Parts: sequence; C-alpha cells; structure tokens
Amino acid sequence: MATLTEKNTVPLSRNKLLGVAGLGWLFDAMDVGILSFVIAALQVDWNLNASQMGWIGSVNSIGMAVGAFVFGIYADRVGRKKIFIITLLLFSLASGISALTTSLAAFMLLRFFVGMGLGGELPVASTLVSESVPANERGRVVVLLESFWAGGWLIAALISYFVIPSFGWRVALLLTALPALYALYLRIKLPDSPQFSAKKDVLRSISTNIKDVWSKKYRRPTLMLWIVWFTVVFSYYGMFLWLPSVMVLKGFTMIQSFGYVLIMTLAQLPGYFSAAWLIERAGRKFVLVTYLMGTAASALIFGNADTIAVLIAAGAFLSFFNLGAWGALYAYSPEQYPTVIRGTGTGMAASFGRIGGILGPLLVGFMLTAGYGIGWIFGIFCVSIIIGALAVAFLGTETKQMELE
Repeated sequence: MATLTEKNTVPLSRNKLLGVAGLGWLFDAMDVGILSFVIAALQVDWNLNASQMGWIGSVNSIGMAVGAFVFGIYADRVGRKKIFIITLLLFSLASGISALTTSLAAFMLLRFFVGMGLGGELPVASTLVSESVPANERGRVVVLLESFWAGGWLIAALISYFVIPSFGWRVALLLTALPALYALYLRIKLPDSPQFSAKKDVLRSISTNIKDVWSKKYRRPTLMLWIVWFTVVFSYYGMFLWLPSVMVLKGFTMIQSFGYVLIMTLAQLPGYFSAAWLIERAGRKFVLVTYLMGTAASALIFGNADTIAVLIAAGAFLSFFNLGAWGALYAYSPEQYPTVIRGTGTGMAASFGRIGGILGPLLVGFMLTAGYGIGWIFGIFCVSIIIGALAVAFLGTETKQMELE
C-alpha cells in the first residue's frame, strides 16, 4: 500500500487520503446541488424571471473559472495541500453567509466567491490524489474520488426535499457552511503529495508554467482538454442547475420535482462505480467517449420526454453517464502534464471549461424567455457533448497505468 509522507505529518494511506479528499469533494457537490434547488425556491420568494435564474448559475461559474485558473497556478507554487484548504474554507464561509442575504445582487456576489472556492478545489484535489497513488490504481482511485460528488448531490437533494419546503432555503444554505470546520481539521491531518514535495524547491515563474502548457509538446493534449472541459461543463451546468426548475416547467409541483430529481440523482453512484471499474480495464479514452455519448443520447430523450416514466428513466441515465464521464475526465486531466505544470495545466483547462458553465445556464434562461421548448435546449446540449466525445477520440492519447513525470 502506497503511503504519503511529509515532515511532521502522520502518513495517510491511500484509503484515508481518498476519504479526506473525498469528503471535501462531497461538500463541493452538496453546495452546487443545493444551489439548483435554491434557484427554484428563489424564483418563488423573490419573483425571479428565467433570465435572473440563469444569471445565478452563471455567476457561480464565473467564480469557478477564476478560481480554477488562479488556484491551479498557485498549487504549483505553494503546494496542493495549502490550496485545497484555502479553497474549502472560501466556499464554505461564502455559502453560509449567502444564507443571510436579502437581495439578488448580494446573493450573486457571494455566489461568485463560492464559485472561486469550488473551481479551485476540484482540480487541485484530483491532482493531489493523482500524484499520491500507484499508476495501476490511479484512474480508479480518482474516479472513486469523483464518486463522492454523487454523495454530495444526494445529501443536497435530501436537504432540499425535507428542509427547503418546511424551513426555507436559508436554513439549507447554512448547512453548507459546516465544511469550514472540516477544513481546519485538514490543515493538521493532510500531507502534500510526494511528487510535489520532491520538486517544490524547483523555482519556476508563473508565466513559464503557463507558456509550457501551450508549448509544442503539450499543445495537442491541452487543446483536447480545453474542448472537452468546455463542452462537458457547458452541458452539465446548463442541464443540472436547471433540472428542478425544468421539472416545474413540465408541470410538476416544486416538492414533486425535488422528489423526482432525488430519484435521478441515485443513478449517479452506479455511474461512478462502473466507470471506476472500467477505467483501468478499458482505458480512459474508452470510458470518456462511451459515457459522453450515453450522456448525449440521454439528454436528447429527456428533453423530448412526454411521460413521467420516460422523463425519470432518461434523467436517471443522464445522471449515470454524465457523472461517470466526469469521473473519467478528472482522472484523465492531470495525467496530461508533468508535476511542475500539472496544477497549472489542469486548472487552466478547468477554468476554460467554466466559461461553458457561465454560458450554459444563461442559454437556458434566454431560450426559455424567447419561447423555445425544453427539447430544443437539450438538443443543443446533446450536440455539445458529442463534440467533446469526438475531441477525446481524435486528439486524446491513452494514459492507462502510465507513470507520471
């Protein structure tokens, strides 16, 4: 069993590292998941129109784009551990404070800072785990790390179903501030990755790292990652942040829509576990392309569903394939770069992807306001995901069990 070591730090086994980083990932998902339900509740409380609802999700993604870029770069300068803790504290505290807001402007400002924390934490956490486990287990462990996202969404769905209708969205958001306490625990218990610790004395400028990401050697994997990150994030946030609201638009009550989304969310777990099982057997490219194409087909069916049974089944498959693809993407991304630019490269790809996360929710709001149906909207997301799958198929190289530089 590989262990991590750091001066004056108790070593963590692979499973303990997965648990520590995974809980941080779970809290991230809990916050994003709750936001999708809070948007539906805010529509009622603050009488928001579709465009305003779209901007809430987009401001969150603007923050994620900034956070992924800035914190990804600094993870190569000061270490994965420090950035992991800072980002966890940032999004936890900002999310808790957002529960006290009384205006849309203040709420959106705090959602920007929440997004910064979220956007910075996710690629840094996957990089930390990637650098800390053996090559023959790395893909599976990172996908299992991503599976904590499903747990966070389940908790968010449960809180939203039982708490928001009875106690309001403010109480639900206050519950998301709890990870701040966990971040303090991480400061003591979590070591940095051994690969970063071995090379932390190599001084490189930020500009050099950014240039190297787009150097001739890494240009092709960088282009591939930027395309797939953009298309995946664009479609994910466009679809999933609007999912409860889309259910309401299809004629269900808010409580009914929360319940149906909870059922769909359960399908995320087998999506992750199947991807984790396949990724070390069939490879990263196979899992990414297969699960992205499954997502595209599910999105098309969901958008045009006209019965409850088809709607729930398509939504479940959408969750299954989309979140399995996310797990593979987080495993695949850090493997494209050497240690000295891994945080920068992964963070820049995630940051560019978050631009898609800005546009996706806005597109839904704009098209709904303009009178377009859900079928047209989900058709656009279907095409987007297919483009991402093609980028992986034609530009990507297989990295299964490859030793990291």
